[in-house]
This record gives sequence, C-alpha cells and structure tokens, in this order.
Amino acid sequence: MSTTKLPNYNNSCRAVYNLTVHLVFVTKYRRKVFSEIMICRLSEVFSSVAQKWDSKIIEFNGESDHVHLLLSYPPHKLLSNKIANLKATASKTLWREFESELAKIYRKRVLWTGSYFVASCGGVTIEQLKIYVQNQDCPDSSHH
Repeated sequence: MSTTKLPNYNNSCRAVYNLTVHLVFVTKYRRKVFSEIMICRLSEVFSSVAQKWDSKIIEFNGESDHVHLLLSYPPHKLLSNKIANLKATASKTLWREFESELAKIYRKRVLWTGSYFVASCGGVTIEQLKIYVQNQDCPDSSHH
C-alpha cells in the first residue's frame, strides 16, 4: 500500500493509518476544580499515558471544569480502553498530588463524569480521499 499521495500517515506492521480524535473530559458535577498547575500536570500525565499506548497527544488544553485532547492512536488499540486509562491515571495522579485542594470540592475520590465526548478528526477530507481512490492503479480488464 502506497502512502506517497497522503502525507502524515503512520505505519505499523499490519496497517497504515491516521486516526485522530477530539476528546473532552468533564469534571464530576461540572465543578470548577482545575488550577493552572493542575492543567499543566494533566498535560504531562495524558502525554505519558498516551505514549504507553503507542499514541500521542497532538494538542491539549483545559479550563477549570473540563479538558480537551487531540489524540492520535494506532488501530490495534481499543479507543475505549485508552480513554478509561487516561481518565483513571489522571484522576489517581491528581488525587495523589493535589489531595488537599480536591478534598475541599469532592467528598469521595472522584474527578471525572462517567461519560466523555469523542469525535473523529484530522486526516484528509472526503474529496482528497475520493481523488486518492480514483487515482489508484486499476487492473486492466483486457488482460483477463
């Protein structure tokens, strides 16, 4: 499979891919929890977890009650497992490092809502894909 016509693709032993999603994680009860230093720490934690999953945080930002991540990941890793691991590791880390601040807001050791937002993004447009597919070498039917 040639990827010369579509830049920014990754390779694994069985796939050529460019999978990127926009994730939003919201704090439990939409409480305004995060300080600037917590947002910085979350960025480090998410990057570290992503790396362990052969993934990469392309972009990260957050406000006091939610965070946005652009995550690039390989197809052989289940996205829902990655998301669960990102949220769990971030929660454990923040509770370990900022317990006094979080305990003022939450009685239990919670951080995130049970849900999340995810949307596919990045890559190429449908028009670019159509052109790529149309330009593939087609077997010549006269040789059959």
